Amino acid sequence: MIWMQLVIAGLLEIVWAYTLKLSHGFTRPAYSLMTLIAMGASFWLLARAMRALPLGTAYAVWTGIGSAGAFLAGIILLGEAASPIRILAAGMIVAGIVLMKLGS
Repeated sequence: MIWMQLVIAGLLEIVWAYTLKLSHGFTRPAYSLMTLIAMGASFWLLARAMRALPLGTAYAVWTGIGSAGAFLAGIILLGEAASPIRILAAGMIVAGIVLMKLGS
């Protein structure tokens, strides 16, 4: 259950990063509101997960999911560049998440 909360928190980090981009610096109210709601829910679930998981593990997994997911969202939804080096970097983030999970 704790890991599920952490994964959902990471997925919500992707949501808020994406909607933050779409908010154009908080000038578009609907996207701005979605950003704030997703941020709040993400932080709340992260805080709940940190009750049972070590700080370093929880934070690294949360940011890793958010980073890799925002990278993919940028490519898939926003048409951002997918160079080999950027793909390798995202793969290394995912590998780090897996290693954190295995090590805890």
